[in-house]
Amino acid sequence: MRDHDSKLPLLDQAHGLRRLFAHRRVKFVPVVSNPHMAFGGVLLERLCAGFAEHGLHTLVVDASERASAPSELAMVDLADAIEPLSPQVSYLAARGLPIRHVDASGSTAPFLQAVADAAPRAEVVLLHAPASELARLFARSAELARASGEEGVALRPLLLADDRPASVTHAYASLKLLTQRAGLVVHDLLLGAAPHSPRAERIAMQLATCADDFLGAVLRDWVQLDPAETPDAPPSDALRRLVRETLAAHPPTLSVGAAFAAPYYVDRPQQRAAARSMI
Repeated sequence: MRDHDSKLPLLDQAHGLRRLFAHRRVKFVPVVSNPHMAFGGVLLERLCAGFAEHGLHTLVVDASERASAPSELAMVDLADAIEPLSPQVSYLAARGLPIRHVDASGSTAPFLQAVADAAPRAEVVLLHAPASELARLFARSAELARASGEEGVALRPLLLADDRPASVTHAYASLKLLTQRAGLVVHDLLLGAAPHSPRAERIAMQLATCADDFLGAVLRDWVQLDPAETPDAPPSDALRRLVRETLAAHPPTLSVGAAFAAPYYVDRPQQRAAARSMI
């Protein structure tokens, strides 16, 4: 009886996640923050513009290293702390908020339900946070999706980088952490660089090669964005493609039965020696 009872919290959480992700109106997009970028906010704005072209309302949940501390209202009611930035975009300063929803296994997945409840208008939720935070948020749902045979619709983290060495190294380290700790092995990349940057394509190819050679991971797609582009410029064709494919990837419908084998951490031994220098 005791052993059965010990499984009930995990079962309850799986049921909640299943209901959350089965709600097709909301698309959660994990975006890996990069403190070594000068124009990360610009890339997020361009991404929001891409979703706005589809008539979708986007909530940016900013739990990144540079995000503002949440207001006191967030501790009482998340909905009161959400700021409208435009008819298509809302913003929630959330640095440190996910960990307040941590459960006994170390997962912060309950924060996803709290966000969905607080923002019923949101059709896309961008979770902008460090890789370690995204691992705590999404490892459980990724493992449950695999256990239920639905890994083909698993979430794809979106990496951010520019064409400077420190930001690229950080992006690779984030990819490695998400692959090994959360079992999220397919990623996309937004690369902020001038249109004629001589290093942009080489950076994307190096990230893809290192991900494949050393981690068994995949950099599925990459899009180069010009940080100097005017805010009212229409999204590029490449960004529109990425947005369409992100929206087309359905979030996983989680199996309750899979909850009994859903650890937070996914142990994936390193396949090869440490990766060579990225730049």
